[in-house]
Order: sequence, then structure tokens, then C-alpha cells
Amino acid sequence: MNYKFPALFIVSTPIGNMEDVTIRAINVLKMVDVIACEDTRTTKKLLAKYDIKTKTISLHKFNEQKKTDFIIEEIKSGKNYAYVSEAGTPGISDPGYLIVKKGVDSNINIYPIPGVSAPIAAIAGSGLPNENFIFEGFLHYKKNKRKEQLDNALKSPYTTVFFESPHRIISSLEMLCDLEPDREICIAREMTKLHEEFTRGKVYDLLKEFIKKDKIKGEFTLIIKGFKKKKSKIGG
Repeated sequence: MNYKFPALFIVSTPIGNMEDVTIRAINVLKMVDVIACEDTRTTKKLLAKYDIKTKTISLHKFNEQKKTDFIIEEIKSGKNYAYVSEAGTPGISDPGYLIVKKGVDSNINIYPIPGVSAPIAAIAGSGLPNENFIFEGFLHYKKNKRKEQLDNALKSPYTTVFFESPHRIISSLEMLCDLEPDREICIAREMTKLHEEFTRGKVYDLLKEFIKKDKIKGEFTLIIKGFKKKKSKIGG
């Protein structure tokens, strides 16, 4: 591909398994002048594995406003930057939107370098309808807000994907069980990692299974099958 320089590259990185990085991503990370990282510690492990020696700087939610303006000016002056979030695709429940928006407003060249995305991996392995789906990001930590999100998902005709904390997964399953215990769901845990696990079934059955566990650890993705209207019988 012929890039126009200087440019900003939005690079997807693995969500767990270090082998889930594209050749193109590795080449871009070697080529740019600077890699802006949500978490430099995580990114440096990836860089070390693939012998990438490019300079890194931090760009996270606490310094995003100030650092983004600095990076945009650097690109305008002729430097090429890559941005990577801690894992997966930047901007998908991670920082990334602001630097892309300001880059667009500044008319700089922007190239997404596709790769792993946790919502896509989860729905692909869920066994639930995936022709149309909704990704809602993280479930809210407040119970009333979370219940509203789950209720909306149960009423939607489309499969819905959420991220959830290990500390709240049972609470969310209990809410779902109160609302509709027979709905089909899938829970993906630790995707691409050593202890990857997909649990599929009805809400009530999965809740019973999770309550039995001694410890609940890892990163969870909850996939809820959409609502399907029953066909009415017409006849006399």
C-alpha cells in the first residue's frame, strides 16, 4: 500500500495471544517515528517480542487532551505516529476517538491498521445470530443503569454484546435471570489467552454454573441473543 506521509496509524494489537498481530501492524510499528500507547508497559512487551525498537510515549485518558494536541502538531511538522491502545482496536471501548477526530479536523493522513477486536471475536465464537448485532461496551457499574441496559438488550431484535467485570458478572446474570431466565446467552472469558472459555446456554443454567465456581477471574464478554417475535397462528 502506498501511504501518504506524514501520517497517523491506528494500529490494532493482540487482546491476549501475542501471535494475534498482523504482519502489516509489525511493519508499521517499525516504520513510524513514535508509537503513542495507552499503556507503554503492555506495548513494550509486544515490541520486545517482535524486535521493534521504535520510541514510545504515553497517551491515555488522563493526559489525552494535552498529549493529543502535541502529537497532531508533531505529525504536521513531518513525523509519523502510530497509536495503540492497551489491547485490541483503539477506539472500541478504549481511547482513540479523540486523536482520530482531531487528526480529521487537522486534515492529516490517517490509516487504520485492522486486527483483533474483542467484540468481533466474541460474537464469532458465540453461536448466536451475528448477521446484525449491537455492541454496547461495558455494562454500567450502577445497578439501575445496568438493569436498564440489560432490559433493552432483551427487547432488541439483534444480538447484543457487552463487556463485564469479573466482580459483577454474577450480579448481571441474576438481573438477566429476573428479567428473562430462558433467554439464550454466551459468556466468553479470557479470549485468546491460556484459559479461554466459552459458556453457552440459557441464563438460568449459566447462572447456576457460575454460582458454583470458587473464584471468578478474567475478562468477560456477555453476548445476549436478540428477541424473536413468535409467529401468530391464523386460522379458524
